[in-house]
Amino acid sequence: MVKKTRSVRVKGGGKMATAVSQHHPLRRLFGALTERSFTESLGWPDFNVTAYLSNLLVEFSHVDQLRHIRDQHGQPVETVAELLYESELATDSPELDRERTIHRHIGDLTLFIAGLFPEYLRYLKTGGLIYHKDHFVNYVKAGKRSYRIVAAFQHGERTEPPVLFQKLSSNFELCVTGLGLVRQDLDRMQHPPHQRAKDILLH
Repeated sequence: MVKKTRSVRVKGGGKMATAVSQHHPLRRLFGALTERSFTESLGWPDFNVTAYLSNLLVEFSHVDQLRHIRDQHGQPVETVAELLYESELATDSPELDRERTIHRHIGDLTLFIAGLFPEYLRYLKTGGLIYHKDHFVNYVKAGKRSYRIVAAFQHGERTEPPVLFQKLSSNFELCVTGLGLVRQDLDRMQHPPHQRAKDILLH
């Protein structure tokens, strides 16, 4: 089945990205898997958290979303180390929401990879990617810190309440576990978007 998509401008990202239709079956699939994992397996029935994370899975099923932040030259920023550098530069940016946008993406990206692709982190840390810029980056610490920074922002446009990002920061490891359970379900289903993202990360 071909995904119904639309083009949107990513605030702070500087590029056109692909968004999945609100009525696409992927949203129902990831919503059901996420809610079941967090509510039944982890005993954490927080609808705001599961809705945010299921939406994250949907949007990241398009691998372009993994790299939607652009640097000052218009090039995609691909590693967490580079994203952290861009977040420092953004403190002086005239675009007030850019720093928050970058930190939110760091939180989302590190949580997504740590939860769904732990083998990538093991490969990164055990020498397989020793010259990779993220070799010395602790994804959990970086993600927790970035979500905490997002929660503290008092200006700019936002659709989610700050308390949501504080929950994601404080319960980052639990979110990783929950997404790991979703990953197990996807592995049993051999879900194509999950496999495509895995192939891009590991090759």
